[in-house]
Amino acid sequence: MTNKPSLPALSPFRRRAPRMLALALLCSAALGLSACGGDGGSPSYKPLSLNIAHINDHHSQLDPFAATQLQLDGVATQVELGGFARQTAFFKSLAGTPNLLKLHAGDALTGTLYYTFFKGQADAQLMNSICFDAFIPGNHEFDDGDAELKQFLDYLWDPANRPTGSSCKTPALSANIVPQAGTALAPSAGTPYLQPYLIRNIDGVDVGIIGLTTKDKTTNSSRPLPTTQFLDEASAAQQTIDTLRNKGVRHIVLMTHLGYDNDKALAAKLTDVDVIIGGDSHTLLGDFQSLGQSSAGAYPTVAKNKSGETVCIGQAWEYAKASGLMHVEFNAQGSVDKCSGQASLLIGDSFKRQDSTGAWQPLADADRQALIAKLAANPAVKVLTPDAQAAQTLATFSSQVSAEKAKAIGSASEALCLVRVPGEATNRSAGVAGCESANTLARGSDAAQVVADAFLAASKRADFAMQNAGGVRIAIPAGPLNMNTAFTLLPFTNVLVELELTGADVVAALEDGVANHLDNKQSDGSHPYASGLRWDLDMSQPKGQRFANVQVRNKTTGAWAPIDPAKTYVLVTNDYEASGKDGYTTLGKAYAAGRYVNTYLLYTQSFVDYVLAKGTLSRPQRGDYAHQKVVTKAGVTLP
Repeated sequence: MTNKPSLPALSPFRRRAPRMLALALLCSAALGLSACGGDGGSPSYKPLSLNIAHINDHHSQLDPFAATQLQLDGVATQVELGGFARQTAFFKSLAGTPNLLKLHAGDALTGTLYYTFFKGQADAQLMNSICFDAFIPGNHEFDDGDAELKQFLDYLWDPANRPTGSSCKTPALSANIVPQAGTALAPSAGTPYLQPYLIRNIDGVDVGIIGLTTKDKTTNSSRPLPTTQFLDEASAAQQTIDTLRNKGVRHIVLMTHLGYDNDKALAAKLTDVDVIIGGDSHTLLGDFQSLGQSSAGAYPTVAKNKSGETVCIGQAWEYAKASGLMHVEFNAQGSVDKCSGQASLLIGDSFKRQDSTGAWQPLADADRQALIAKLAANPAVKVLTPDAQAAQTLATFSSQVSAEKAKAIGSASEALCLVRVPGEATNRSAGVAGCESANTLARGSDAAQVVADAFLAASKRADFAMQNAGGVRIAIPAGPLNMNTAFTLLPFTNVLVELELTGADVVAALEDGVANHLDNKQSDGSHPYASGLRWDLDMSQPKGQRFANVQVRNKTTGAWAPIDPAKTYVLVTNDYEASGKDGYTTLGKAYAAGRYVNTYLLYTQSFVDYVLAKGTLSRPQRGDYAHQKVVTKAGVTLP
């Protein structure tokens, strides 16, 4: 029998009540309201101090990241970073923290062999070691369709997947997903799997928690049922906020899987929103300069809602590497008085530093203890031992995949750095030696470039290959490569497709990929990389004028020549991009017209075969990178 959380009965979205009715409802609320009246009839509220601990986008990354390089006490130091058992230790360390909410802002699934083999069961058991107060589905929860998300939520709610004695039943929230009745997420009998909101009474005050899932990215990039509706995020949020306000709920926390920039824009569109805990963009917020890391903004980021009131925005990076802890003070008017907090990197207590020969050596115990004492004063990093019970749970899964993960396939002679858009603010390769400035360089992503090279090698017909930046998930450190590297780098179930396109179509498709994130405000994962194709890119120009000097490399001679707009070429790419996902409208038209051949080559296996054939991977020659010259949206020419 499926066990689902016990939630309040749902009300349909209602139009906002007139002012006097709303006031009457507020005054009748028994919880959280200390008095009514005051100047102009404004109600008075019991002040509230709220603490919110949160993570997002762990993507089945349950193991820690070994040999991650940080600056600690001013010295380059290798540490073990993250891991879900360390996340559990962090959340357990907050036991006794008053008025605490524990939230997961989506994309728990896909990304490692833990998902490949266990389809969410391992993630569910580790999440239950924390027992979140709420979880929202991200776009990747729909990668294998509604039925697979249902299965994950069944795992999450099954008593067999909880720690002994736990009654954890984490609610799944989304106000803008409407599954059709009788489908996997909305069974004809029983409780729907997704609820739009949850009301929690905290210190005598009702707090509303609302879930939002990115609409276009999920429908365009994942595989929800065609009958599952995704409503406009802002409209669904405001309607649900109004519903909660009409119930007397004054304090509103939005859990969103929309991305940091979209969260900031959303805040300005909504009335009565107080806090946004987000995910999707894998954004690190806060000051991490002392650790040698960059971030995209302050933690919390303070914005204003449509009414001019303070909104506090938080996100906690990715892959169980960091956790956020936000403190919000609500005043007697029910609005945010101030907020503070910290996103912290979670690391182990073993450290390595380079000796005079450049070799990494463990710190002597006295030096180790002294460093731990210094780090205790730096809130941007927390030294934690993994939770023993969570580690034991993980071991039951890791033992089953370790043999497969350990199969060697080759090596990398140097780090292959991960970048989505050249010049982006956050260094997605942070902690990987050799990638310290990767996000500032015109060439962009070494990893995406090498993946495109592998696709081109796998296709006998193709003139060039293309790969969207978001489909490549990790940087590759220098050293041995194994099957786990390949399946973590390319974790999805895509196959390679060969499309017949004119040169004009190819350039239009490149423009589509960049316009998707610059103009359409969709995921920057659409940004294109290619093998056998190169260009100059000026993102300060409008669509249609961004790409220049587009050239094609002859597969036989290696010579580069300008692309011929009228000539027909063969492009090999993943079926996701080929079918028009991520904004690639031009490719989608060719696909719909039948101008393609499905190779049925699993794209991950194509990469594995490429590594096996080469033995050792290295960065391509600079002239073979797709990005030759890049000007950012702000008009800065990158080196």
